[in-house]
This record gives sequence, C-alpha cells and structure tokens, in this order.
Amino acid sequence: MTRLATALFLFAAAGPAWAAATIDKVEIVGLEDELMVENIHVALSLNDSLGRRLGESRLEYLLNEAAAEAREALEPFGYYAPTVTVEAPRTEGAEDERLTVTLRVELGEPVRVRRANLSIEGEGGDDRYLKEDLAAFEPKVGETFDHTTYEASKLKIVRRLADRGYFDADFTHRRVEVTRAEHAADIDLGWVSGIRYDMGPTLFHQDQFNEGLLDKLVYWEEGSYFHQGKLDRLRESLVGLDYFSNIDIQANPDKAEDGRVPVDVNLSLAKRDIYTAGVSYGTESGPGIRMGLDRRYVNARGHKLSTHLDYAQKRKTLLTQYRVPAFKWLDGWYTVGLQASDEQTDYIDLRHVELTGSRSGQITEEWTAVASLHTMRERWRYVEEDPVTGEPDRTVSYATFTYPSLRADYTNSPLGSNRPDQLAGSILLRGGVEGVGSDANFAQFHMRARWSQQYKTNSALIVRGEYGHTFTSSLIALPPSLRFFAGGDRSIRGYAWREVGPRRGDYALGAKNVVTGSVEYEFFPNGGPFGGAVFVDTGSAFDGTRPDLSTGVGVGFRWRSPVGPVRIDIARGLNDPDSSFQLYLNIGTDL
Repeated sequence: MTRLATALFLFAAAGPAWAAATIDKVEIVGLEDELMVENIHVALSLNDSLGRRLGESRLEYLLNEAAAEAREALEPFGYYAPTVTVEAPRTEGAEDERLTVTLRVELGEPVRVRRANLSIEGEGGDDRYLKEDLAAFEPKVGETFDHTTYEASKLKIVRRLADRGYFDADFTHRRVEVTRAEHAADIDLGWVSGIRYDMGPTLFHQDQFNEGLLDKLVYWEEGSYFHQGKLDRLRESLVGLDYFSNIDIQANPDKAEDGRVPVDVNLSLAKRDIYTAGVSYGTESGPGIRMGLDRRYVNARGHKLSTHLDYAQKRKTLLTQYRVPAFKWLDGWYTVGLQASDEQTDYIDLRHVELTGSRSGQITEEWTAVASLHTMRERWRYVEEDPVTGEPDRTVSYATFTYPSLRADYTNSPLGSNRPDQLAGSILLRGGVEGVGSDANFAQFHMRARWSQQYKTNSALIVRGEYGHTFTSSLIALPPSLRFFAGGDRSIRGYAWREVGPRRGDYALGAKNVVTGSVEYEFFPNGGPFGGAVFVDTGSAFDGTRPDLSTGVGVGFRWRSPVGPVRIDIARGLNDPDSSFQLYLNIGTDL
C-alpha cells in the first residue's frame, strides 16, 4: 500500500508529459530596428536547431538560454537591462510538434554616456586634425552608449595617428565602465602619440624604365612631414601610367633614421601589348571589323603607342597615337595623333585627315583637362540628284582648319570610389580664325553631363544632357565634323544616326546648335546580371534660337557581362522618324 501511494505521488508531481518537438520558426517582436533583430537572431542558439527534432531537456535548455542571449545581443546598442519574454506554446501529448518560438522584447532605458575623458599626449596633442577628431568623438555625453559608434570613433583616431606619421602612438589607457543600476557609461580613453615622422627617401624597385624617370612623380621634398595622402597620390599617378600590374607602396618606420621614414615602391610590369579584335554592324555603316594594338611601353623612357582600325563597309577610321609621359606641373601626357576616315554612305562621300598635338593633365581627383592643337583637311560631297536636271550632284566641298581646343572632364566617382550617386561630364571649347590656318571664323562650346542614382532595389535613375553652340557667320564653310548633329544611340534614340536637324531632302546637314536630354530607369530583378530599362529621349540640332524638339521612347535589355555592360535598346520616334523602330547595341561604359 505504501509503495502504491508513493508511485501515485511521483506521477502527479511530474506534471504533463511532453513529447519531442521541432522548432519551426523563431520570431522577435517589439523591435523596429532591423539591425537589433538581426543581432539577436545571430546570437540565438535556437536558430542553430531550426528544423531539428529536439528532446525535452535540450528544448528546455535552449528556451531558457534564449532570454539571456537576446539581452546580451542588445548590449552593443546600449541596452543593458531589456525585458525579454520567451513564449513557446505546447500541446500536451502531441507527437513531433512543430513550434513557433516568440521573443517579446521591451528595450527599457538605455545606458547613456555620463562622462568622457579623452586625451592625446605628446606632439599629437597639438595636432589640429587630431583635436577635431577628439571633439567629434561619439557617442557624446548624454547620448546612448552604442558600441559600434564608440569603436568607429576610436578607430578613426588610430588611423589618423598613423596617416599623419605618429608611428609610435599607443594607448595609455582604454576603459569603459558601465553602471547598470544607474544606466550610465564612463569612457576613459587616452593615447601617447610620440613624435611625428618626416618623409624619407623614396626607392622604386623596377628594372624596365630609366633610373630617375618615376622619381618625377614624387612631388614632396624629402624631410617634409609624413602623410599617407602623399603615398595615395603617388599610387594614383602610377596607376594612371598604366605600366604596372601590381603597385605596392610601403612606408617603413622601423627603418627610420633621424625621424625620416623611407618609402619602398615595389612594381610589377603589366603585359606590354594589348591586342583587341571584334566585329561590328551599323545600319548606316554596314558590317565591319575592329582591330587595335596598345603598347603600354615602347622604350625605357615610358613612351606609348596605340593604333586602332574600324573598318566597315561604308565607314572606315584609322587612329594612331604616340604618347610621352609628362610630369611637370600636372601628371599627364604629351600626345601626337593622326586620324584618317573615309565615309561612303547612301547620302555622303566624306574623307577626313587630322593631325593633333595635345597635353593632358590631372588637375584634381575629379577634374582632368586636355589642351590640344588640331590641323585638319576634309572633303565631302552629298550624294543626291539635282532637283532641276535630275542628274547626280557632283559638287565637292573642301575645308582646311587649324584651331586650338580645351577640354575638361569631370567625375565625382574616381577610381576606387563607391558612391550611390555618380556625376560625370565634359566641357569642350574650340575655335579658329580665318586666314590663320582656317577657312572661316568660328568658336564653339559643347557640354555633356550624365547623372545616375543607384537604389537599394537594384535599380537606377539615369539622366543625361547635352548642349552645344557655334559662333560663326559662315556655317556653310564648316565641314561636317565641326557641325552638330542629333539622333542615334548616344543622342536621341528612336531616330537614325544624325537624322534630327536641318536636312537637304532626306539627308542631315548639321547645325549651329544642339540640345538633347534623356531620362532612363534601369532595373535588375533580384540583383541578377540581367535586367531591363525604359527611357525617353528628346532634343534637336538646329540653326535658329528655338529647337524643334524630336522625342523618342523605348525599352531596353541590360546584361552585366564579364566584359562590361551590354545594352540593347529598341526605340520609336514620336515626330515622323524615317523608320518605325530603331535597334541599338552597345558594349561598355557610356558617358
């Protein structure tokens, strides 16, 4: 009788019997900050057991640990005393039950910075930029003690010390005391900077170019103060030369003498020759081939040579350039170029030869400029019948022009930047004087701009514009290459190349002015390599004061291919185009 009573008592004390269960889902409610939610999910051991069948003891252990893990995951955000309730409703006697675990979180009062003691001893204590970093240190007194913000501010000062040549800098103390009961954090952080080092000798390790050639890129004086920005600028100059496949610039404070840090520049040569080849097709030009040779370095003086041939059925172009590195005033190039072209389309017979000498240079990180002198000879004839006799018009026109030009290019997204918004453009000024190498007086202004905004939805808005004006009283004396045209894939889609503007019968003549604009929305579903676009273009080439705008609309296919962006557009002009639809194919980056 006694044994039976004992058994009944133990059975009753055991409570309900739970079978094994599977955690199907973990939900966190009460938080709006997605980063907090993500941090809790990462910390929860429950998430490591999703979809697995768990025994009772293991399940109870994970549920008990969940609250503590969630509270710890919120500490980096400044919440040291949140209330976390774990709910996992169970069904008595159910077998292999699938559970949804819910964590209800109340953040409560955050820990705030009560006191901040920040200091830098040594020479760095008087450094203006380091003083500014200390003054801007976050979180400030009264703000929530966010660990990420604190570490970022601390790292900024560590990097600034290194960038400005305080190579012996170290912490004297770094401590944060959190008083949970008072919801307070006290920051105690200090450095000793040591001396600020100076620039020592710069040694280039390479065996291709003449000794001293690359030394011209070192714009600072030995013994001037050290700054990482000087080495960054040197790297950009070396990248711009396009001689090297690998550039490794190292400051060596361990080898410093008399407070001067030597700099080693280790360089690996890139492949000397680049060959390109491809096929092309255009409605106006017909089928063709493209070939090119770029020789990165011709000799030990760093000269370059490039030759490119675009040979199509109705349009042929040959361009050869010889470049010499320029280091004085601005990093850039002296260039001599020769271009010859022959165009034999259904409406024009044109031959063009041009000799160019130029000097390019990097003005700032965003701006580059090219000053050049052009000498050209052009012959052209429109292929049409005389309206009176019906016979072919065989009138041939000639033009000779020698003129200077200045072009400036801008981009707010130089190499290595990763901005969501990008602005790029160019401004061209050129002009000639009659009797001084030119057949007519003219001055010309031409500006292009392109702005794009990337969105987190894997899409982008692209706005493009162009404006050009010619000051001349003898437009008829200007060859086609010095006139403005509109229409085509880089102008107004929906119209053929050079279709929009003053015409002689069916043929474009070119104009004094041009204005075009485009708005395009590009999207890539799910962030994949394939996407689409919709766009509207408008504009005109015109001689008067008011443009007669032509507008085209269309859709496009986009592919982020391994060799660069591929764009296929189909567009329809809305203002009496020559054809119903126009199809365009482009490979590579476009301005």
